[in-house]
Amino acid sequence: MLILADAAEPSLIDINFGLMFWTLVTFVIVLIVLKKKAFGPIQAAIDARRQAIEADLDAAERAREEAQTALAEYRAALAESRKEAIQIIEQARRAADEQRRRDIEQLEAEKARLLERAKAEIEAETRASLETIKAGIVELTVVATEKVVRRRLDEEEQRRLIDEALADVDFDQFTVVKEPEPADG
Repeated sequence: MLILADAAEPSLIDINFGLMFWTLVTFVIVLIVLKKKAFGPIQAAIDARRQAIEADLDAAERAREEAQTALAEYRAALAESRKEAIQIIEQARRAADEQRRRDIEQLEAEKARLLERAKAEIEAETRASLETIKAGIVELTVVATEKVVRRRLDEEEQRRLIDEALADVDFDQFTVVKEPEPADG
C-alpha cells in the first residue's frame, strides 16, 4: 500500500458531491419505500384509531345523555312517589279523623240514650214514690180523721175528706228537678 504523504485527511466540512448524490438517491428511495410500505399502514392504523376514539366518544356522549335522561326519570318518579306517599298519609289521616268523629258521635248518642233512660227511671221511681207517699197520706188522713171524729166513716165520706186533704198538698214539689245539660266541651 502506498501511502501518500500529501494526501490530506478528509474533513467533515468538505463537500463531496458524489457522496451527496448517492445519499440523496438513497434517501429518496427509502422515503418512497417507507411511503408505500410503512406510512400507508401507519396512517391507516392512525385513522382506524381516530375513528375508534371518535366512536367511543360518541358512545360515551350517548351514554351520558341516557344517564341524564334516566336520572331525570328517576327524579320524576321519586317526586311522584313522594307525592303519592303524602296523599296516602293524608287520606289515612282523614280516614282516622272521620273514624274518630264517628266514634265520638256514637259515644255521644250512647251517652244521651243512657242519660234519657236514667232520667226516665228516676221519674218512674219518683212517681212510684209519690204514689207510695199519697197512699201513706191517705192512710194517715183516714186514721187522723177517725180519731178526730171518733167514729168510723163510710167510704164515700172517706173519699171526700181525702180529696179535700190532697187538694191542699202540692205534689209538684216532690218531682225531680231537672238539672241543666252540661255544655259539651
